[in-house]
Amino acid sequence: MDRIDAMRTFVTVVSEGSFTRAADRLGMSPQLTSKYVSRLEQHLGVRLLNRTTRKLHLTEAGASYHLRAQQVLSDIEDMEHQIGNLQTQARGVLRISAPVSFAIRHLPPLLQAFQTAHPAVGVDLQLNDRKVDLVDEGFDIALRIGQLKSSSLIAKRLAPVRLALCASPAYLRQHGTPQHPEDLGHHRYLHYSYMELDTSQTLHRWLQTAAQNGNHGMVSNNGDVLFEAALAGAGIVLQPTFISGAAIKAGKLQVLLTDYEPEPIGLYAVYAHRQLLASKVRSFIDFVDGYFGDPPYWD
Repeated sequence: MDRIDAMRTFVTVVSEGSFTRAADRLGMSPQLTSKYVSRLEQHLGVRLLNRTTRKLHLTEAGASYHLRAQQVLSDIEDMEHQIGNLQTQARGVLRISAPVSFAIRHLPPLLQAFQTAHPAVGVDLQLNDRKVDLVDEGFDIALRIGQLKSSSLIAKRLAPVRLALCASPAYLRQHGTPQHPEDLGHHRYLHYSYMELDTSQTLHRWLQTAAQNGNHGMVSNNGDVLFEAALAGAGIVLQPTFISGAAIKAGKLQVLLTDYEPEPIGLYAVYAHRQLLASKVRSFIDFVDGYFGDPPYWD
């Protein structure tokens, strides 16, 4: 027996005053309507209705159960209505994980515009350069940068991300300008520890060697620290142009070894499910699609 169906049948019988009228309203036979109420009474171990040929009377237990059942059914209806609204209207709190440097530079105007378009959506933005577990850590969406590996997650590409090897003019005047990746062995390398170097690419292979050898440079898990160090003349850095682009345009950093520049990687929105997607997630995915441009505005 479906307890909710039996409860709904009992409440309808009471409101209609007869099994026949309740059956018509519920779209079932009077026999099945009576059977639902009888099984409910058996399950509860009490009589809910006293039946006569002309009228139904609630017992004391039936009157108490009727009040509670009405409230339960009302709560279920409200809950289903609210859940339906979440699917049709963008509302609730959207939990986003994003890389630190990218988020600080490029997410505030995007999120402000998104919330203007969807005022019923709150945003909980957590910045972290590690790859979070969306399901275990309760995130709706993660923005990730790199070459994504195959997984059960859904990934939507938002923009290409160009990586540029660069150094300050002051550093190059003091240490010379590398003309070939082999020359990097003589320079200080500022290494981003989360960057995965593709050793099939010449530049990446030499940078990996430089990182392994130390090269009297610096290692950090934050791209902004390395960017500021490069501006100050501490060494050569490989950084995405969403960090270094403005400094390159201003002449504060000089791009090196352009003939060996790595293939662009990507900025992705990653989420767990494609079907039955919450409206707040679907609205954000639709909003951010094409927002940065191709090529992106920082290039």
